[in-house]
Amino acid sequence: MESAQRTALQTYSRTAARSSRLVLGQYSTSFSLACRMLDAASAAHIANIYALVRLADEVVDGVASQAGLNPQDVGDCLDELQVQTAKALRCGYSTNLVVHAFAQTARHNAITSELTDPFFDSMRADLTIQHHNEQSLRDYIYGSAEVVGLMCLQVFRSMPAAPAENAQQAELLDNAARSLGAAFQKVNFLRDLAADSQQLHRVYFPNVDPEHFTESQKLALVAEINTDLAHARAGIPYLAPPAARAVLMAHEIFAQLNRQLAKVPAAQLLRRRISVSTPRKALIATRILVMRSHERTPAPAQEQQTGGTHAA
Repeated sequence: MESAQRTALQTYSRTAARSSRLVLGQYSTSFSLACRMLDAASAAHIANIYALVRLADEVVDGVASQAGLNPQDVGDCLDELQVQTAKALRCGYSTNLVVHAFAQTARHNAITSELTDPFFDSMRADLTIQHHNEQSLRDYIYGSAEVVGLMCLQVFRSMPAAPAENAQQAELLDNAARSLGAAFQKVNFLRDLAADSQQLHRVYFPNVDPEHFTESQKLALVAEINTDLAHARAGIPYLAPPAARAVLMAHEIFAQLNRQLAKVPAAQLLRRRISVSTPRKALIATRILVMRSHERTPAPAQEQQTGGTHAA
């Protein structure tokens, strides 16, 4: 009987993990490509993290309201998802397949409510804050993106080939993971400036009027993102080789996107969404795959910029 119960739970958990991979494949070609650099177990863990993050993000970014829910009901849905997640972290089970898969990953990799609670706080801010100030933006980016980087780092630290860390290296990796998450979030804010302001009525960058967005404001944000990306890259040599390749893959795609944003006039960002083309992503992936080890990670290529139709 006990063996049959374990088998039933294993079947359920495998099904939950497949649902997370489906979410990842549907919503992000970039992170799907990065996951291919990992071993199967680590890739599954990253997909489980991504799926929960995406699930919450969709609640606050329009899916619930398009289904006819009023703002109070949308907030209730987010609250319910947080309660489900907290319960699953404690007991290891949820009737929500995405939450169940995340809980399996979290319990295996020591991801706790210390990271999930700030995430849900930031998602809740999307329902209440339309114009951020400097402090609210820092809090938002920490909860919505930096903690996600720290969750992924926990997976990488659990890999069999993960190098041992001293205190200084552990701090460097934590800061690098946070910087990578922050860079990704700021790139998305910049790329989605029009949609966020016109459709969701949110302005993330303080002192920025999307209708009068200037070239100097854009270039200042591009430079800030480049600084975050440089800090993030400093942690890559301290990861296991598969994790280093995966992180570098995601890093280089967003670095490429930031270079493209730098070249597009500020006014055009309000009229079209910039993305990295599929051929460009394939080129980046090929460059990384042919590397023999992460110690030989090349400097980011200064390639000719091209646009595309697929989101980064």
